[in-house]
Amino acid sequence: MATKWNLDPAHSEITFKVRHMMISNVKGEFTDFDVQLESEDDNFKNVTAKAEIKTDSINTKSADRDTHLKSADFFNAEKHPLITFTTNSMNDHVSGNITMNGITKPIDLDISYGGTSVDPWGNTKAGFSFEGKIKRSDFGLNWNAALETGGVMVSDEVKIAGDLQFVKA
Repeated sequence: MATKWNLDPAHSEITFKVRHMMISNVKGEFTDFDVQLESEDDNFKNVTAKAEIKTDSINTKSADRDTHLKSADFFNAEKHPLITFTTNSMNDHVSGNITMNGITKPIDLDISYGGTSVDPWGNTKAGFSFEGKIKRSDFGLNWNAALETGGVMVSDEVKIAGDLQFVKA
C-alpha cells in the first residue's frame, strides 16, 4: 500500500536565481505552491510526485518587477496560472516533466534527502532539498534587453532550488 506525504508549506520554499545585467544575481521565490508525494514505503522507494506552483505568487521584493514577470513578457500568469512538475523517477536525482507558459520539457533535478523524524505532536515528517537549472527560452520566456556595455539584461539560465518538508498522511 502506498504511503502519501503532504507538503508542510510553513517549512518549505521554492526559489530561483538569475543573472541580472551580467554582473549580479536577482533572487526570487514562489509563495503559493503544493507538492504531493506518494511512495511505495517509508524509505521512499518508487516515488511519484506532483507539484503545482501558482505563477502569480512570484516574489522578487520588487512590485514593479513582479508585475512585469506576471505579464505576457514572461509567465503570462493570467493565461498560464500554474507551473506544474511530475516525476518520472527519483533516486539521487529527480527526473520529470515541467510545464511552464504552456510548454512541457523534461528536467533533471539534484535531490538530497534530509531524513525522516517525528515532531513533538507525533507527526512523521520528511525533508528534501533540490536544485537544478532551466533555460527561460525553452519555455518561451524570451523577453530581454541589450545592454550598451554588451550582453543582455537577464540571463537565459535560471537556477532553481527548494527545501520541502512533508507530513506523512
